[in-house]
Parts: sequence; C-alpha cells; structure tokens
Amino acid sequence: MAEQYGPWTIQEKRRKYQNSFINVREDQVVQPDGQPGMYSTVTMKPGVAILPIDSDATVYLTRQFRYALGKESIEVVCGAIEEDEPPLEAAQREVQEEIGIKAEEWSNLGIFDLDTSIVHCPVYLFLVKQLTFTQTHQEGTETIERVRMPLDVAVQMVMDSKITHAPSCVMLLKAGNALAK
Repeated sequence: MAEQYGPWTIQEKRRKYQNSFINVREDQVVQPDGQPGMYSTVTMKPGVAILPIDSDATVYLTRQFRYALGKESIEVVCGAIEEDEPPLEAAQREVQEEIGIKAEEWSNLGIFDLDTSIVHCPVYLFLVKQLTFTQTHQEGTETIERVRMPLDVAVQMVMDSKITHAPSCVMLLKAGNALAK
C-alpha cells in the first residue's frame, strides 16, 4: 500500500540491516518529479552532546580512538539515549560515565540533526556548569581520556579542523555564542 511522505510516495519499505544502534532501510519510491526511484535511510538512536565548562571558561572534552576513523578524535561528551530515557537523564548519565563529571547547572542549547539527507539521528545539546568530579564508569568499548582546555582554544580547534566531530563542532560554536551574550 502506497504511503504519501511529503512530496514523495513510498511504495515499499525494506529493512536492509538492523542492530541495537542503527536501522538501514531502502524504500521504493515515486520521486517528486513522478519518476520511480529508491531512497535509503539510516535511523540511529537519538543522542546527547554535553559540554562541561568551569568558572574559568575551561571546557572538558574527550579524546578517544574512533574505530570508523582509524584515529583518535577530540570531542564533547556524547552518547545514545536509551529507549524511553529523557534526553536530560541520558546527558547526566553519559557525562558521569565517560569523564566522571556531575553538574548542578544544565542549559539546553537545542537540537542538532546529524545529516538531514540520509540519517535520522537527533542530538540534544547541553552546556553544564558548577562541576563536581567523580569516578568514571566507562563501557568495555571505551578508552576515554578527559581533556581540559580553554573554550576559546577548543573553538579555534574547530575552526582549524582539529576538532571535526559534527556534534562537537556545533556544540562548541553554540556554547561560545551563548556564553558571549
């Protein structure tokens, strides 16, 4: 049965791959111009990105080996939202697990869409202050190092393409803008 989807008509949906983190689907469609076609999408668990900052404008980032890149990456704290978990609770859990930080002040800086053409994965952005440092609880797949630096240095690393992780780039630029006001 055909399904209208904006200016597209979906004639058939086929799941190509699925695991606990991603779902790859291929749809047989009628394109907006009336021609038949195929459209593939990747749906991932929604995520959170968290930037802890202290009273001296020092931010706390992560450094970890990223398998897909084959190298280390400097990033804000990020993680997946578990089923039925509110984004704020996921953010609180992730920042404590990954770099051992709890925060008293949480600011929601909005939402970020990872890639609007083929990927559905909203990422909720949080800036956190009034920090307390605790024990980390990293997962077996994680070897995360906490990295601290001035916010302006981190923003310059984005501009110099030394920080390239998309949610981190957006988070650092939004935080810099929010704190400048």
